[in-house]
Amino acid sequence: MSFNIMQKLTLQCLKADQPLMTTIRNASKKTGGSTRNKKGHARPKHRGWRVQDGHHVSEGTILATQLTTRFHPGLNVGFGRNGTLFAMEHGKVYVTCEPIDPNWDHTWIQRHYAGRQDQTIYKKFFNVIPENQHQRFKLVEEI
Repeated sequence: MSFNIMQKLTLQCLKADQPLMTTIRNASKKTGGSTRNKKGHARPKHRGWRVQDGHHVSEGTILATQLTTRFHPGLNVGFGRNGTLFAMEHGKVYVTCEPIDPNWDHTWIQRHYAGRQDQTIYKKFFNVIPENQHQRFKLVEEI
């Protein structure tokens, strides 16, 4: 009989106003709408000229960035691994348009300049002309 009373007490406890297990709702983000900028949209690289013709630059200044060789290095200009042109000396920038003589046996030249063997091809060259030295020297030590 005592077992039957225990069952009744247990059932009465379960029928109480408050449940035994409470649920906790955490903060969550609602579903968002569509966006115009999709995940695969890359930021622009801003390639091109960095320094114009006639400007004075210091050593190491980036003159132009490019994906393909639109601009070529001239006097005192270096060519980076990614096609960046940079100044190797302090001086004034001159951009010239000069004819090139490409190696027609090269496959890249054949692909990009097909049908232009009889034409003169001109390309832009970046040159940095060093500034003149001041011609005032001080004797530091005699040998």
